[in-house]
Amino acid sequence: MSGRQRGFSAAVVRGALRIAAFPYGMVVQGRNRGFDSGAKPVERVDVPVISVGNLTTGGTGKTPIVCYLAKWFRRSAIRVAIVSRGYGRGDQGENDEALELHERLPDVPHVQDPDRVAGATLATEEFMSQVIVLDDGFQHRRLHRDLDIVVIDATCPFGYDFLLPRGLLREPKSSLARADLIMVSRVGSVNAGVVADIEQQIRRFQPTSPIILSDHMPARLIEYPDTEFEIDRIAGKRVAALSAIGNPDAFEDSLRRSGVDVVAAKQLTDHDPYSPETVAELRDWIHSLGASIEMIICTHKDLVKLATDRLGGQPLLALQIDLVITRGTEELEAALESILSTVSDGDPES
Repeated sequence: MSGRQRGFSAAVVRGALRIAAFPYGMVVQGRNRGFDSGAKPVERVDVPVISVGNLTTGGTGKTPIVCYLAKWFRRSAIRVAIVSRGYGRGDQGENDEALELHERLPDVPHVQDPDRVAGATLATEEFMSQVIVLDDGFQHRRLHRDLDIVVIDATCPFGYDFLLPRGLLREPKSSLARADLIMVSRVGSVNAGVVADIEQQIRRFQPTSPIILSDHMPARLIEYPDTEFEIDRIAGKRVAALSAIGNPDAFEDSLRRSGVDVVAAKQLTDHDPYSPETVAELRDWIHSLGASIEMIICTHKDLVKLATDRLGGQPLLALQIDLVITRGTEELEAALESILSTVSDGDPES
């Protein structure tokens, strides 16, 4: 997809994927046209809805943003709920993102339902939520939203500029015209020229909506189940990185920015459930590294599934990431204050 692999075989595969992207694009275009024209109905719930979504597949860093928004409203004593599809949760239970959000936001309910309208309705009726944060909601247009936030990962902003399956774009860049606010994440992982180019491309399709710049900053270390440590605990350590997320390279970059020496890395597919067979393979891998490492560092999303403080005889810690706004705080605050002004009075609980 990236085009880095050269040669005849790679070119043939890319050509085949590009051909397959045409029918995908036609379906996306037809679906969006239906909503734009009103042929497909948009349904409302009784409370404001904030959608946090993206143009691409993979990890753009939405979870720290969702946490930021939920905490902002809780500080104003507003009952907020998170609604998501629940990808990868199976027939029962919660997926890894829900487990992580529950630990980070214990007083915020998280409803997982492929039918986002039903999920939002449940959140308002059963949890008496006053604001809904719709996680990964940009393409799920059946539910009306009062604020549409699109997240663009600065390390891979536009999915190699091709629709699926040739690239990572879920829909074309022209869809940015629907966004009320655009947040560029992980700007600290790229140089200023790259950020300026991203902004220029955004303005081709969305000339007016605010562009917020943000970074994902290592905030703390977590040892299972809930012991927290300062980041400087791992400074200078030789570590193995373990992740099953959409953008493992960004996670490993965060580790290096924390001052660690990433000796080895294991990248599993996003949402890997860490089956007993997989864990056994990981133990063998860790044993093979021997004394070259001092510990294993994973993401918080991985730790909630592994549920242990040691793996393969080595200490296991999770790096927790928080969102930091580097430009555009006033614009973001104004958008959230606008949502807050529409929340019904009721009797909010702190």
